[in-house]
Amino acid sequence: MVLRKLMGLFVCALIIGAASFATAGIPDLDESTATIATSSEIISLFSLPDGLGKNLTECRGLTLGDVDGTITVTLKDANGDVIPGYPFEDIWLAADGFAPCVGGAAADGNTDVDGITTFSFTLNAGGHTNVASADPNCYVMVSGDAIASSGSVFGLYFNSADINGDGAVTLTDVTLFATAFFGGYDYAADFYYDGALTLSDVTLLASGVGAACP
Repeated sequence: MVLRKLMGLFVCALIIGAASFATAGIPDLDESTATIATSSEIISLFSLPDGLGKNLTECRGLTLGDVDGTITVTLKDANGDVIPGYPFEDIWLAADGFAPCVGGAAADGNTDVDGITTFSFTLNAGGHTNVASADPNCYVMVSGDAIASSGSVFGLYFNSADINGDGAVTLTDVTLFATAFFGGYDYAADFYYDGALTLSDVTLLASGVGAACP
């Protein structure tokens, strides 16, 4: 009887150990976290398809002005253990209406020994956040799924001189900008993000004409 109980405990331990091993190194999106440097208001990032837009450290808020929008991601598995060396290509930013080039919104690098990576550089991207959508927020995606833990969804908007999000800044985008500039306010054309369409936005448009995805 004692032997049978011991065998039962041994089998249970094996099963538990196997389950723990099976989830080791696999990101758990409830255990993992993402934080943004500035979270007190919605902020905006101006990007270009060729990557020559603004760094995430150069975002803007309507009342805060120039702010740091660096995002820090910590990946953990279901056991709560950090995941080092997770490939940066499998960690990217997403938002409704945002149109990055292939690989253009990936993290700065693989996760380090503490399971941490960041988004702080420029993005290769066009399109613009659909601010009128039911969910205009920014998400950190890990292998196609969003980090779901509390505080990991951001009021970070994106826009670009590539207004239509086709991967290049062309005369079509200039026309779209002109329509917005001489019409009512449109976030898609507020590249400087100050709540108005001004010469600052024209300057940023001009800086992007001809830019295209690599």
